[in-house]
Amino acid sequence: MRIRAASIWVLLLAGMAPAQSSPAPDPATPSVESAKATLTIPVGTRIPLSLKQAISTKTAKDGDPVYAETAFPFVLNERVVIPAGTYIQGKIERVQRGGHIKGRAEVLIHFTSMIYPNGYTVMLGGSVENTPGAEKTSMKDSEGTIRQDSDAGKKAETAVGAATTGAVIGAVTNGAKGAGIGAGIGGAAGLAVGMLSRGSDVRLAPGTSIEMEIQREVTVDASRISARREVIVRND
Repeated sequence: MRIRAASIWVLLLAGMAPAQSSPAPDPATPSVESAKATLTIPVGTRIPLSLKQAISTKTAKDGDPVYAETAFPFVLNERVVIPAGTYIQGKIERVQRGGHIKGRAEVLIHFTSMIYPNGYTVMLGGSVENTPGAEKTSMKDSEGTIRQDSDAGKKAETAVGAATTGAVIGAVTNGAKGAGIGAGIGGAAGLAVGMLSRGSDVRLAPGTSIEMEIQREVTVDASRISARREVIVRND
């Protein structure tokens, strides 16, 4: 009887003992699922874009919006991270027109957000790395400033052409002496025209190919990446 009672007490105590549970996951440690759910676009990544609107230093102002679109899918680890047709939005940080005597036209553009075809929006930091589709422009610095090529040769041609024209007119009217006077007057006039006229503006037409460089890491939700545009149907 005593043995049976002792056995009952052992069973009761065993039932009252707390069950061992597995340790709770550390919230600071990302799970495998969450790690797979995000993709990171590294710094220095270059993405080809197509400009959606015209930009000219003649009319542009600081703060004006800039709209572009990805021209080709960006693939990372055999997966499309940025599909073609993704909208890229930015703004003009600084604009400068060409000077009368010196100073070339310049425009600085920074990209700030990326809108996927399905509406998923990601903030980013991007700058212009290259403008392969723009003529007579070059990159001034690492910030992404687009600069118009120099007009010095063009202005010199204007002055020489004016001097030649003046010399011909002077020679016809007053002979050799008149040719010299006419050349001097024409050259001065050509130089004056060159000084009064501004340098050429930076002009980027719609569809111009530009290359964006990612300035800081961009993390995207892999589950929200889609190449399809969402269509909202309204029944009014």
